[in-house]
Amino acid sequence: MMDSKEIGGYFGLEELVSNEYYPDLAAVNNARCALLYIIKARQYQKIYLPYFLCDSVRLVLEREKIPFEEYRIDRSFLPLLDINTNPHEAVYIVNYYGLIRAEQLISLKNRYGNVIVDNAQAFFTKPLKGIDTVYSCRKFFGVPDGGYAYTDAEFQEDLPMDVSMDRMKHILGRFEGNSASEYYDFFNNNDESFKKIELRKMSKLTHNILGAIDYQKARQRREENFQFLSKALGERNGLKVECPPGPYAYPFYIPGGMAIKKELAKRKIYVASLWPNVLVSGLDIETDFTENILPLPCDQRYSAADMQKVVDNVKGIIKE
Repeated sequence: MMDSKEIGGYFGLEELVSNEYYPDLAAVNNARCALLYIIKARQYQKIYLPYFLCDSVRLVLEREKIPFEEYRIDRSFLPLLDINTNPHEAVYIVNYYGLIRAEQLISLKNRYGNVIVDNAQAFFTKPLKGIDTVYSCRKFFGVPDGGYAYTDAEFQEDLPMDVSMDRMKHILGRFEGNSASEYYDFFNNNDESFKKIELRKMSKLTHNILGAIDYQKARQRREENFQFLSKALGERNGLKVECPPGPYAYPFYIPGGMAIKKELAKRKIYVASLWPNVLVSGLDIETDFTENILPLPCDQRYSAADMQKVVDNVKGIIKE
């Protein structure tokens, strides 16, 4: 039989160093698929979800015809839920901004039995033994997709590998020095495509990029920037927060947050709009958090000078 391997021709992307942060976890194509991976491995038939959550998780459960029930959270981001799960149910616990401590997660595991921890905003928070956990890659790094699932349950299906080359345009465009706004439509289109994406193994391209990241440097820079913002804005912050490992963002709670966000955008400081679907829920705490928590960027792309610019603009807008 003729070998299908091609020899010669132009070069593709080089094989980069293989040094992923979670080499031993199940690598799939995004975080919501990591959740699906765990649900299938555990054969769960019902999931309890927080109202304070983006639509993407609900959409994938609806698509897969997995029943779910929603619950409230308190002002410490912890579940207001009084149940005992049966073997076919699990409580989905979101580690908002990485602020839920390990001892709290262990307590919730003991309380509810079956839990799945969403560490999409806590990439550098290692999974706890015996607690199923999902991670997102693209919330922390310049990759088009990718997620990890931590579980000791055996997954039975043979998954195909995803292909990521058509999801790279906004990432490459910004890398080449173009503005984020110039490629925002491509970013949105990429985001929309995930609503229909099926569970697959992480693509070769995403594996390759993730293997070449300087994770120690990224984590250190994130923590330094978080501490900078905390020192400058902590007294005004309605949340009392400690710096988690390699934080996702600095959650700055202030009344009128949405108006401040709009003013920051005019000054080319873009603050993510998280879970806008919650605004129509009529739930007090969840709506308040959505409207008034500003997840200020503090990631590895930015220096202390960049953080000073954020602080000066936030304070200036508040003063106005």
